[in-house]
Amino acid sequence: MIPRRLDTAAAYSWRLLVIAGAVALTTVVLAELRLVVLPVVVALFATAALRPLSVFLTDRGAPPALAAFSVVGGALLALAALAALIVPPFVDQIDELGRSVRAGIAQVSEWLLEGPADLSQRELDSQLDRALDRVRDNSGALVSGLVSGALVLAEVTIGLVLAVVITFFFLKDGDRIWEWLVGTFPHNRREDVREVGRRVWSTLGGYLRGVTIVALFDAVFIGLALVVVGVPAALPLAVLTFFGAYIPIAGAFAAGIAAVLVALVAEGLSGAIVIAVAVIAVQQIESNFLQPVVVGRAVQVHPVAILLAVTAGVVTVGIIGALIAVPLTAVAARVAGYLSETAPPEAGPAA
Repeated sequence: MIPRRLDTAAAYSWRLLVIAGAVALTTVVLAELRLVVLPVVVALFATAALRPLSVFLTDRGAPPALAAFSVVGGALLALAALAALIVPPFVDQIDELGRSVRAGIAQVSEWLLEGPADLSQRELDSQLDRALDRVRDNSGALVSGLVSGALVLAEVTIGLVLAVVITFFFLKDGDRIWEWLVGTFPHNRREDVREVGRRVWSTLGGYLRGVTIVALFDAVFIGLALVVVGVPAALPLAVLTFFGAYIPIAGAFAAGIAAVLVALVAEGLSGAIVIAVAVIAVQQIESNFLQPVVVGRAVQVHPVAILLAVTAGVVTVGIIGALIAVPLTAVAARVAGYLSETAPPEAGPAA
């Protein structure tokens, strides 16, 4: 006779295994179809950000196609203008950053020779020669990596073009597409689907607007600290900080570490301490005051879940996965919350 508790545990276990298998299979399929899936996801995010402008134009009599074309074209022109303003000084300062890094390597080598490590010049040269030998031995892997990198670049370019085109059609025909999707569900479920759609759209829009505000706050104030201290490559580091804010926890941490390391190389320990204090202060203000106000309502997810989601996104589809992991997790949480609200109450134990 099988104990009742063991029988219940076994029943839950095989159900969990089935769910885990379905999730794993879905993840693999989506990863294989990333050239289709990712442009659609990026287009959804872009549409959530641009739709208010499109609605503004259509409410004032503009045809939907013209409104969508104007908004998408304006966004692309704005991005091109921003790139024209940022890229040239960015490239110039990247060269300066490279020189700073080389100087930092020289400082580290000097510390290895004269510091607590107490290495001899012969030992250091031996380690460097060994590292160079490894690079030569793996030159084939490096070449294949460059080839795969070129393929990834082509894939990203195609994906971005698809995302732009899909964004245009989402802005132009979004309502009709949504009504068609709702119409594929049974009549008694369509109102639930509409409510889920409203919550998902509200979450995406709130998340994108909130994270952009947070990213600007971090980039501006950390960038100002870098300029005041006199750290070279302040613009690239500010840009890195801006985009790092779109990857919660991990992105902000990586950008802060980069800023402190460059300050250490360029301005010494005192400059690094000042930048570290500035980074910590800005991130504390952002996480304790700004983030709860502008992002908290859209992303009601525990930080541990956010960190796990970012990690899963990186492992699955790389940096793009890290960017979309949190909003997708927030959307899933909102959908799950609605389903729990509308689930029928469980029947009590029989008398």
